[in-house]
Amino acid sequence: MASRAAVSSSIALLALLLSCAVTSCCAARVLEEAAPKEDHEFPPHLAVPELPVPEHELPPLPKFELPPLFPEVHLPPFPEIDLPPKPEIPSIPEFHFPEPEAAKP
Repeated sequence: MASRAAVSSSIALLALLLSCAVTSCCAARVLEEAAPKEDHEFPPHLAVPELPVPEHELPPLPKFELPPLFPEVHLPPFPEIDLPPKPEIPSIPEFHFPEPEAAKP
């Protein structure tokens, strides 16, 4: 037979479940009643008078030139030097996966 603690905790959980169900049902009903009706008409917006726009001319923009981004640089020519010959790059040995053995039936 189940112990008294297990029975009392089961009853408490059942009561909690029922209270949650009742609360959610009541909350849904209250939200339906408090929802605004679609039949309400709002007053029209107030008309905004158009304001006159003053006409004026802008003065001409001054002309300017940007300075060069990089100044001209004169470098001496690169000296000719004798370099040793390039070493040969060692070749990478080829690798092949071994072929699987034929399956024996």
